[in-house]
Amino acid sequence: MALECSARRADGAGRYVRLDECGLAVEVDWHGGNGSPADPWRCTVTVRNDGSVAFEGVVRIDIPIWADGEPRFFLPGFMYGRNRGEAPLRTATKFPRLRERSELPASSWWMIRGDRLSNPCALAVTRSRVVGVVSSPYLVDRGDGMLVGHEACDELPFVQYAGFSCMLPTPGIVPCDDHASVGVTIGYENAPWLFVSSTDIRERPDSAEGPITLAPGGAAIMRLDIVDAPARDERAIIPVLETVYRRFHEPPRQVGAPARAIRDIAVAVDRDAWLEDEHMYAGFVFDHHSPGDEIIEGKPYMYRRLGSSSWTNGMASAVPMLASAWRLGDDAMRRHALDGIEHIIQHCINPTNGLPYTAVEHERWSNRGWWFDGLSNPGHSGYLVGQTMYSALRAWQIERRFGGIDHSDWLKIIGNVIPRLAAGRNAVGEYPFVFDEMDGSGAEYESFGGVWCLAASAYWALLTGDHSDLDGMLLSERHYHDRYVAHMECYGAPLDTSKAVDSEGILGYIKAVGCLYAITGDAMYLDRMREAFAYECSFRFCWNSPVGVPPLNEVGWSSCGGSVTSTSNAHIHPMSSVAIEDMVYYLRYRNDTYIASRLCDAVGWSCQTYNLKDGEYGYGRVGWMSERFCHCQGFLDERYPDGSLCSTWRCLMPWAAGAILDGLTGLYWDVMPHDELPTVTMVSRAMGCVHDEKG
Repeated sequence: MALECSARRADGAGRYVRLDECGLAVEVDWHGGNGSPADPWRCTVTVRNDGSVAFEGVVRIDIPIWADGEPRFFLPGFMYGRNRGEAPLRTATKFPRLRERSELPASSWWMIRGDRLSNPCALAVTRSRVVGVVSSPYLVDRGDGMLVGHEACDELPFVQYAGFSCMLPTPGIVPCDDHASVGVTIGYENAPWLFVSSTDIRERPDSAEGPITLAPGGAAIMRLDIVDAPARDERAIIPVLETVYRRFHEPPRQVGAPARAIRDIAVAVDRDAWLEDEHMYAGFVFDHHSPGDEIIEGKPYMYRRLGSSSWTNGMASAVPMLASAWRLGDDAMRRHALDGIEHIIQHCINPTNGLPYTAVEHERWSNRGWWFDGLSNPGHSGYLVGQTMYSALRAWQIERRFGGIDHSDWLKIIGNVIPRLAAGRNAVGEYPFVFDEMDGSGAEYESFGGVWCLAASAYWALLTGDHSDLDGMLLSERHYHDRYVAHMECYGAPLDTSKAVDSEGILGYIKAVGCLYAITGDAMYLDRMREAFAYECSFRFCWNSPVGVPPLNEVGWSSCGGSVTSTSNAHIHPMSSVAIEDMVYYLRYRNDTYIASRLCDAVGWSCQTYNLKDGEYGYGRVGWMSERFCHCQGFLDERYPDGSLCSTWRCLMPWAAGAILDGLTGLYWDVMPHDELPTVTMVSRAMGCVHDEKG
């Protein structure tokens, strides 16, 4: 395997040149491996300044891809395939895309700082092979004048971020520009653009953005793991990501425990976010002035309502609060949650087509939520309609299990909606991205987000025993798997991303195949659940990014266990904590230490990402948490009153808190200790009680 090395001086032109033109030399020491995902080739690359003046700039180390077909790239958390570069660019939301011709927001090459990646590697899949490089996301000081790549849990002082790259054949970028490549950088650039957000896109600066400095005789040393192995399809990246995880895994900070997190968070949401007269929880709660907030008479804080039926603060808040109330034995908390759930179920149905409306403002239901103007078609969102019905069924099950209460009126309403979801499926089994407001027909497809309709339908079949649509659901699952999951590229779930690749829709698919396994007993659905977890874990951090901006740097907050929301809105958010229950379910039937370790990460992250004491994150009370955690300083746009940057939103967001509660109050509570954080050994011991392969 020949490495291609080049460098760009900080004060030079944009083109990378041969190392010797910058006074640099490279040594590559190969020491083992066979190129497979489990045993990649290992080498140590030493870049030394043999010149008489200091080098300040960025060094690229590229792995050539001699493609037998157009390569698809995977830089976890940032690039999936081409990030839909094949689709039209002129959408409401801009996000990085890859295509041969450069036109904002698309480019034929990308360079990014290491903290953009949840798992530090750059991979490509061709028609027959997977090729890639694994390396440290940042450099530390070894203490002898040498900079070295960080390895998991070492205690050496942070010096500088490294970076990663991917490139189609692009003349004028590097000396070898006639083929595709993936690579790592010593130092970093965000190029050709830095996407702080979809509305804040910054040009590559004339000088290198994150240069390293090598004094004469100084050196930087990086260990690279290189994969070049046969591949049938994009799922070939899955075992590579497991190898990356084993090398770089760092647990989240060990504070709190599930029982405490449930109590702290649920009490805060019930006390500070419940709006009695509105029959709902507020979307945002502020303890300081923020643009767009309002004062509600008799309430101590400032609020934004943003009412909805599910995402973001409808059922997504109320149902986890109902589960928490039962776990905590809090009758008042349960009454509030039931009021919110009852109000949604009884009032959200559109009488014209029988589907649930998705947004509410001052008791008026519609589909015109805050996301409305970002859509190309008006109507009922399949993502939200499916979530609403799934969550309503979960609320029904919670009440029946813990209280023996059968809300038959809920079940009747849900039972009227489920067939309408099935009626919207197209010939290949895909549910609509948007249902028409008048007749409920499919107005738009080509989206993974409708998989939540499949989840709701499969859950209905599981709970009620009504398998009349089972063949249709199996067709639908096969379509979503073969079209999206098998290609490791799922898009079209959250409505504010213009169908960017995301991590949210896979949560609905995971729940759907879990239900289908429970109904059919077919182990294929456990296999597909495992693939879906692998996709979700590609967004889930396996390492702890050094954050230099308050409040996250002051708290000691950890990125490991948190998931990037999408390739468009790329902060860490809590929604993927709802997969905790599904991981537990899967592990009851499969002894899988990788998923068990990812489960421990998710629980640990969830227990440390909220205020464990008043004002811990610089705002709010115990239990308060927001949805936005800027693990990468390239995402920072929130500011304190003095104008300085802030690495999180400073508010209580009940839907975000609800994601933590959802994950911890379900099956996890039933089988795991509540007062300590889990270990893989604890998980394996707890799951050992299940022996059969039946759901």
